[in-house]
Amino acid sequence: MFALIDCNNFYASCERVFRPDLVGKPIVVLSNNDGCVIARSNEAKSLGIPMGALAFEYKDVFIRNNINVFSANFALYGDMSNRVMTLLQEYSPESEIYSIDEAFLKLRGFEMYDLNEYGIGISKRIKKWTGIPVSVGIAPTKALAKIANKIAKKYPERTKSSYLINTEEKRIKALKWTAIEDVWGIGRKHAIRLREVGVKTAYDFTQLNDSWVQRNLSIVGLRLKHDLQGIPTLDLEDVKDKKNIATTRSFERNITELKDLKERVTTFAVSCAEKLRKQESTCNSIMVFVQTNFHRQDLKQYSKNIVVKLPFPTSSSIELARFATQALEKIFVFGYSYKKAGVIIMNFTPEKDMQLSLFENSNPKHKQLMKVIDRINLSMGQQKIKLASQDQKRVWKMKQEKLSPRYTTQLMEIITIIS
Repeated sequence: MFALIDCNNFYASCERVFRPDLVGKPIVVLSNNDGCVIARSNEAKSLGIPMGALAFEYKDVFIRNNINVFSANFALYGDMSNRVMTLLQEYSPESEIYSIDEAFLKLRGFEMYDLNEYGIGISKRIKKWTGIPVSVGIAPTKALAKIANKIAKKYPERTKSSYLINTEEKRIKALKWTAIEDVWGIGRKHAIRLREVGVKTAYDFTQLNDSWVQRNLSIVGLRLKHDLQGIPTLDLEDVKDKKNIATTRSFERNITELKDLKERVTTFAVSCAEKLRKQESTCNSIMVFVQTNFHRQDLKQYSKNIVVKLPFPTSSSIELARFATQALEKIFVFGYSYKKAGVIIMNFTPEKDMQLSLFENSNPKHKQLMKVIDRINLSMGQQKIKLASQDQKRVWKMKQEKLSPRYTTQLMEIITIIS
């Protein structure tokens, strides 16, 4: 059996843990630079706030409906997620953290347990110990556990936030209840194609011929079908290192000068390099992109990216910053007002498997230097040590006008109780 534990409206719930006065009130959380809505409480959803709504377009709607607006507090959300996931690992030795707010547990050897009560116990303990409400879905396969979780979340009073699919009758009823576009792994295009052939529910999908499914949805779709039929096909996946790392930002103001854009791109490259070293990898390719503000139709528009194959694999901030600025020079065009830029590093090689080239290699002195810089920045705070090409006085900050305190990760922002 598999259990899927999903935190309900996670970002909004994190804000409510430390602001109980917001329970029952509408909340939206905005993306980087307060651009658009990335999370909504149930109350905000009922008011018709769509996911991805542009904050400036809905400003009056937020005010008119007394919607509490927060800037994304990823330091808080990441720490709260870690607390939830740490607790979940006590319930099964086999687990898969699927996202910041979801995790699968494999319940092998739990035949003598009352799994419905086990799921209710998980939900109650997570809520009591972290303040985060969760829904639990338990079923013979991962895909069915996803559906069971949706049922638990849809009917929390009836299910006590936990639903178990353990009979054929329950499986078929759950599949008939689930619209095809709500099935885990069925994207929008596939849902449209399936509806064209009369497939409206997950149950309809399981009645299709195997050969048709494989021909039209590939072997991945066929595995999903078998999983929905109750045949365990999708197992837990090991956490893998990232295949690419990106640092992209929208600027608080338009940038017109190459030197200013170089400073930003250098900072992005350094950030990517730090993340790359954490997973003990090196990269072989780098992409740099720039773009203007497409919402400003009164300005000339331009967007361009370039991918550069590096002469050697590296994780050095110094070398990646140099390659990134060289790439920027090739795509930068004077006369435009740039609003966003980014650096993406790709084509990774494990550091231990890195091969030397006959002609050119990463500077061996950089490896020890990067270790020292990372250690100092970790102990004293980010950006204490910078490259000379970075702005020494500037700490890069996103537009976060509605940012809540980092209650659990910054001592100076901890809750103060006044008696």
